[in-house]
Amino acid sequence: MKKLIECVPNFSEGNDMVVIEKITQEIENIEGVKLLDVDPGKATNRTVVTFVGTPDEVVEAAFQAVKKASELIDMRKHQGAHPRMGATDVCPLVPVSNISMEEVVEYAHKLAKRIGEELGISVYCYENAAMMPERKNLANCRSGEYEGMAEKVTTPEWKPDFGPDKLNHSAGVTAVGARDFLVAYNINLNTTSTRRANAVAFDVREKGRVKREGNPLTGKIVKDEKGDPVHIPGTLKEVKAIGWFIEEYGIAQISMNLTNISVTPVHKAFDEVSDKANKRGLRVTGSELVGLVPLKAMLDAGKYFLAKQKRSLGVSESELIKIAVKSMGLDELKPFNPKEKIIEYMIAGDDDKQLANMSIEQFADETASESPAPGGGSVSAYVGALGVSLGTMVANLSSHKRGWDDRWEEYSKWAEKGQALKEELLFLVDEDTRSFNRIMEAFKLPKKTEEDKVARQQAIQAATKYAIEVPFRVMKKAYASMEVMEIMAEKGLQSSASDAAVGALCARMALRGAFLNVKINAADLEDKAFYEKIHKEGLELEEMALEKEEAIVRMVEKTIAES
Repeated sequence: MKKLIECVPNFSEGNDMVVIEKITQEIENIEGVKLLDVDPGKATNRTVVTFVGTPDEVVEAAFQAVKKASELIDMRKHQGAHPRMGATDVCPLVPVSNISMEEVVEYAHKLAKRIGEELGISVYCYENAAMMPERKNLANCRSGEYEGMAEKVTTPEWKPDFGPDKLNHSAGVTAVGARDFLVAYNINLNTTSTRRANAVAFDVREKGRVKREGNPLTGKIVKDEKGDPVHIPGTLKEVKAIGWFIEEYGIAQISMNLTNISVTPVHKAFDEVSDKANKRGLRVTGSELVGLVPLKAMLDAGKYFLAKQKRSLGVSESELIKIAVKSMGLDELKPFNPKEKIIEYMIAGDDDKQLANMSIEQFADETASESPAPGGGSVSAYVGALGVSLGTMVANLSSHKRGWDDRWEEYSKWAEKGQALKEELLFLVDEDTRSFNRIMEAFKLPKKTEEDKVARQQAIQAATKYAIEVPFRVMKKAYASMEVMEIMAEKGLQSSASDAAVGALCARMALRGAFLNVKINAADLEDKAFYEKIHKEGLELEEMALEKEEAIVRMVEKTIAES
């Protein structure tokens, strides 16, 4: 699965659209990156840009945008309402999917180093990328703004993390960070009262409300020894919230910024606001996501609400999203289209799952055509996906069986495992075809010079190795899936035992078919040691799969005979 990160650079230009377009064009020029939003502000004279993609490509796009901004924006002439210190003022990287914060920090440092060394711009690293505790807070890094940076960067305590300790007067200073994903989320109430909405917002937001003596509404504000107001914390960490009235819809909302959805996810915010609203005589009627949301946030929400119902969590991705949307009323004010609201769906290429997205008839027609792909490798992966889907079905049916309510989690875990294996095998349906295409592309490389020939042969060998690894992955996933069928044949719904057996037969067929592809793809491989290792493991998998298939079928035959 792709690793994805988001980048949200802020450029110190909000009026000249020609300059802004030239900067964003640098981002759009990088393949593997998608520009999601460009938000210029005239009063702030600042533009916030949002784009997302695979890590190396995002870093490249960010660098090129910073470079172009340094060429087009002269900070000596800049005026604006927002604090700023550079042509590219801040450039945070944000983990979206399949990547840890620690990895994102490494990419932030890589970007910062390159900006400092290649562009001669002083760089401070902030938030999770901070290299010193006092630099974690962006406000500390930007203190003094552009006008104070010439002196600041020369001081020992504020020596830049990367780049020169002498101000680049035109480009200023840039802050590069790594932070958590921020979700803008509004929750709808059955009231028009901003005051009552604010009361709920203060109940939940981390900052809470001001503490007062006696009457909580009119009493004297309690202050600490420094003279600052004392606050009673709200119930949700990493949450900012306020109540407001939306004239367009004629309702009040709790407007929230969830600044770290790993601490307070969307579904937790929804339930907590619902609880606090109920206690104040209000009711939550729905909610809306402003902007985009990572897929994981929606899947986690779907699983959360299913678990509250004691229903199996091992359902499809689309079903989990549907449950999340309906549970939180995300479609109350306007339709919720996952393809327009979920980051991963927004940036998915049309061919990411070209085969897996086909109907059964289309897939069969494509396989039966004159094209050499999809071939046996893709079909093996597809059959494996169908096999584990049967095992998953039995797990889901078992979790819902009357009288087995206390066992729903047991079956749900097996269904979740089955769903994960199904998704991996469906990915491999298309990946097998892509690996074949990589070989074809390698053969098209030039061979005019000796250097060309060496590079071409290396590319062919690398593509051939990958074309062996993909069906071998199918073998391993197909074998792993047999455990789901085995448990369901033994402990699942007896009336569906035959489905578990058919799933096992499919898994073994997928494994054997994939092994044939491993063997035939190795014909021109020069690295014999690599193939011998895979071939040995393949033989072991094939033998174990046969034993497991036979055991499952015997078990099911016995169940059928005794029923």
